[in-house]
Amino acid sequence: MIKKIILIVGLTLALLGCQSEDDNTARADTISNEKRDIAYYLSQNYHLYSGSLQNTLNNDQLSVSLANLVSDDQNPTLTSRVKQADKTIRTLQGIEAFTDDLLELRLADGTMLKDLQQGQLPLFAFEPKGNEQTWDFIEAFDIYGNIHYLDVYQMPNVPVFVVDNNSAKSLQAGLQAMRQELQKLGQQPITQSDDLVARSQARDLSESNKSASQPLSTTVLKKIRLEDDKEPWISGKAEIYALVTGVDPSRDKPTIDVIDMPYLSYDKVDYSPNQVMIHWSRYRWGAVDIVLMEQDSGTNYQELAKLLVEAAEKVLQSFPDLEAQGYSVIANITGKIIDAIPSGLLTNDDDFVDVYYTIQQDKHYIDHPGATNNALVTFEPLTINPTH
Repeated sequence: MIKKIILIVGLTLALLGCQSEDDNTARADTISNEKRDIAYYLSQNYHLYSGSLQNTLNNDQLSVSLANLVSDDQNPTLTSRVKQADKTIRTLQGIEAFTDDLLELRLADGTMLKDLQQGQLPLFAFEPKGNEQTWDFIEAFDIYGNIHYLDVYQMPNVPVFVVDNNSAKSLQAGLQAMRQELQKLGQQPITQSDDLVARSQARDLSESNKSASQPLSTTVLKKIRLEDDKEPWISGKAEIYALVTGVDPSRDKPTIDVIDMPYLSYDKVDYSPNQVMIHWSRYRWGAVDIVLMEQDSGTNYQELAKLLVEAAEKVLQSFPDLEAQGYSVIANITGKIIDAIPSGLLTNDDDFVDVYYTIQQDKHYIDHPGATNNALVTFEPLTINPTH
């Protein structure tokens, strides 16, 4: 999945000393190898569950959980292997505690469903090793064990099943892992997007300990559009999240809020989520930066949270007087956070999508482009009053 409009290939992980390139590569390779094995085993046992797939898949549901698809009654060896691979991948991503299963079998595109239902035999594929920029082809197996090499960007003209993470589960679990790790590191992230919960948390964190009758100042995302996600067909729809960066109102520490954007799945589509993105009581100044990210399978979210916090804290430590610098320091924090995002060509980590610098409180932004012109947004201020 590629949204690296800005390529930062300087291996800043090594400079930060938190995670080596070898560690990243080994994790990414293991994840890809696990999926490859499962794709091969499923191709060889297609006759066991083809009927179940025919009954389950439809235009509204193109995937099925592997935990639900395979069973001990049909093939206990395959079932055991699927469970083992699922656990290994969840552990490597640092999300084992946040979801019980992750792997799914997904039909690559809805246009393949008719051919599959008419009896055409499918291929079984998986995301290759490394970053998508390095992919030369997509490897796939047929039910006879033969290997086929598919184009990376051209959709195949035969049915193809993809062994992959359930992207929604993976992102939700990953963001939970990030938020938990951020809390361990002294952050106090908003854990739900629900306005009432966010109101309570923001009020509790406010420096002045405002009463419950105080309105909540927010900024809402009214519209967003991605220009080009450059997704390989095998990766499915995108899973986007945002990092809102600023400085804590009561201490010289960064504030990094992780915001889920589960609706934002495809490029060149206008989305109107009316989503609260910024809770202004959580920030020292009336300006923040917003980094848009896309979730990929190679990321360990606990390690990513550590990288981001360490990068941000190093910036703040380099300024002896934050008040003298004002909110201009936020751009320095955001720059270091972008630098800290893993970007090795040998791994398939979460990708940088775009960044919005200096989004200000009480200001409207209509069809506002990001710094790299890959995202277009409309932001509006919103004051949420207490319940009557």
